[in-house]
Amino acid sequence: MASRIGDIIVDCGDAELMAAFWCEVLGYRVFARDATGVAIRGATVSPDILFITVPEGKAGKNRLHFDVCPTDRSPAEELDRLLALGARRSAIVGSGSWVVLEDPEGNEFCLMSKRIPAEPEPFHEP
Repeated sequence: MASRIGDIIVDCGDAELMAAFWCEVLGYRVFARDATGVAIRGATVSPDILFITVPEGKAGKNRLHFDVCPTDRSPAEELDRLLALGARRSAIVGSGSWVVLEDPEGNEFCLMSKRIPAEPEPFHEP
């Protein structure tokens, strides 16, 4: 037997802001919130992402980051969309196959040039 990632935890200053940003980026939805933070999830068995409010700010480069890939538009169009959502270009330079961006709290993530299929629509009971 092997382990599998159940949740990805992101420490942050404003869990609502971060959850809203990443829901828009990934097409996820908020499924839980409490005094500690906000949890979001996609339509499939992808790990949930939990944004936990902590008192300290980000210090240094992330040791772990997300790579996001466009699903229904060109990388240039997706870059414009992400910047309009509140992402900003990072001082870290990517390569020809990715652009390094930062979320609203300065966490680095990469926009990859390859396109991947969108998540399937969730099943709804009739």
